Parts: sequence; structure tokens; C-alpha cells
Amino acid sequence: MVDIVYDPITTLVVHDVAKVAQDDLLRERVQPGVTLPLWWCNGILFSFSSVPMNDEMTRDYLKGKIHWMEVHFSEMKDYKSVLELNDEHYGSTMKIRVIDTSGSKLHKEFTSWLKTGKR
Repeated sequence: MVDIVYDPITTLVVHDVAKVAQDDLLRERVQPGVTLPLWWCNGILFSFSSVPMNDEMTRDYLKGKIHWMEVHFSEMKDYKSVLELNDEHYGSTMKIRVIDTSGSKLHKEFTSWLKTGKR
């Protein structure tokens, strides 16, 4: 028999956060040849970048502590699985996937924290 242990993140350290226009948030997810998804939870559309893993970050991670270097977000009341961006640089309509992370305790607590404005 294998023991399964659920050991969730207990601490999220956010180093920088900025509310941005939704089009800017979409634009930042477009890279040559690919679009990266965005996350949606609790009426908030967001992206984050993690601190690169090194020995210290790995130790923190194993203790239940993660670091997000930078978070960009905008309000989006209702979930949509795909958002479109008419991008003048690429001269086309770009489609960006949105992942509903409402089932994530971490994302629920994070978006609730964002809504308090305590930054």
C-alpha cells in the first residue's frame, strides 16, 4: 500500500503586483509562435511569474512556501475559456486560453487577498 500525502502550499510570497488593462494582460501572454494561458478565479484574470528554482527556493517549496516574482491582474466577472486580442503588432486576432482555477485553494485565497486591496 502506498501512502498518499496531501501537503498544500501554506505560504505565498508575492513580490510585486499590478492591476493592468485586460488587453495589456492578454498582450503579455503572446510570444512569437505561442500564446501562454492566463488564470481565472473569483472574478480575477491574472498571470504570475515564479522565482527561478534554486537550492533556496526548492527548500522553501518543500516547506510549503512559494514565491511569485510578479503578478499582473485585471477584473473579469465571468469566466471565458478563450479571450481574443486584436493585436496591431501581429496584424491578426490572437486567441488566449484561460484556465479556470476556481478549485484551487491557493488561487481562491490569493484572489480574495487581491480584492481586499491590502498591498
